[in-house]
Amino acid sequence: MGKVLRESPNSRPSFSYSSSSSSPSPSTTTSTSITETVNGSHQFKISGYSLSKGMGIGKYMASDTFVVGGYSWAIYFYPDGKSVEDNAAYVSLFIALASEGTDVRALFELTLFDQSGKERHKVHTHFGRTPDSGPYTLKYRGSMWGYKRFFKRTGLETSDYLKDDCLSVHCSVGVVRSYTEGPKIYSIAPPPSSIGQHFGKLLESGKGTDVSFEVDGETFAAHKLVLAARSPVFRAQLIGPMRDHNSQCIKVEDMEAPVFKTLLHFIYWDSLPDMQELTGLNSKWASTLMAQHLLAAADRYGLERLRVLCEAKLCEGVAINTVATTLALAEQHHCFQLKAVCLKFVAMLENLKAVMQTDGFEYLKQSCPSVLTELLEYVGRVSEHSVIVCRHGNEAILDGSDVNGRRVKQRLYS
Repeated sequence: MGKVLRESPNSRPSFSYSSSSSSPSPSTTTSTSITETVNGSHQFKISGYSLSKGMGIGKYMASDTFVVGGYSWAIYFYPDGKSVEDNAAYVSLFIALASEGTDVRALFELTLFDQSGKERHKVHTHFGRTPDSGPYTLKYRGSMWGYKRFFKRTGLETSDYLKDDCLSVHCSVGVVRSYTEGPKIYSIAPPPSSIGQHFGKLLESGKGTDVSFEVDGETFAAHKLVLAARSPVFRAQLIGPMRDHNSQCIKVEDMEAPVFKTLLHFIYWDSLPDMQELTGLNSKWASTLMAQHLLAAADRYGLERLRVLCEAKLCEGVAINTVATTLALAEQHHCFQLKAVCLKFVAMLENLKAVMQTDGFEYLKQSCPSVLTELLEYVGRVSEHSVIVCRHGNEAILDGSDVNGRRVKQRLYS
């Protein structure tokens, strides 16, 4: 038989567990669920209201799309109303989801401006007094929120909301988003890259240059390795196996000195200088002209980022007396987004006649006749659907320059 072990009062068992007081304290973590709105707004001017009457019940005039909270939106105005049963007695106004999305929750505000200065605006809003059921949910692309009976037509046409045959609508959208926020982790933010400034200062100093360019009577010094690193064309010309061994001074044809100077500025600084300061002219037209020349230069030297920057600036500066030349450049240098913007602008019936009277349109006909076929298709689409897109508003006039159109090789300076 085994022995029975007895524990004396003063002894401690050798198999005892650690007491609870010696275990580490349980950690506590926190997080917060946050629901908020991402807000944005768009102003839509409806010009020529009286001409829109009679276009038909269910036919609309649409604003350009605008982005709020990662989704595209558009305002739809129905001059003869959206509903057949109202028999065109009311105008309708809606905001619509114009991009892909499911169950997009949002708050909306539609305002028709009082143009008398009395500020008695007609406002329908969710902001400040969210509906009892919560934000409105748009199920899919094309879903709308608004009012079939926004305003009785007879009252609208004798009100202060209509001035000079124009209406002004303002729409605010607040897209609801939810996210969870954990503990903040603090870190040291590194300074932004300054490599462009260093290379830019190198160009300004003129130190270490080993190649020069003669452009339109002016000489510019530069560094072969910097140019070769930035441009595949310069790389082949300066250090490639087929390079010109007499490349200490290179003559650049078919380019103006200010354009080449700006090209060098971009290569070293990776940014564009102020266009008005560069041209010495406080004119949108002069900036557009420089952007047109730079677009051609960027394509010539394989500077893709510069080409896209010029394309973006030209999209912003579309105007009657420059759009035809810009369209020709877009076709010649394969700038498809810029081309689409120009075609859309020219196809507007209020712009077409004025554009056709510019010298740039003559150049377009001679250099890119195939584009005229595409332009006719755009014009046909605008006429067929009777949709007015007020993207450029008051920009559809000459932009203050003292010329009526220009040819593609017009000089920057006389």
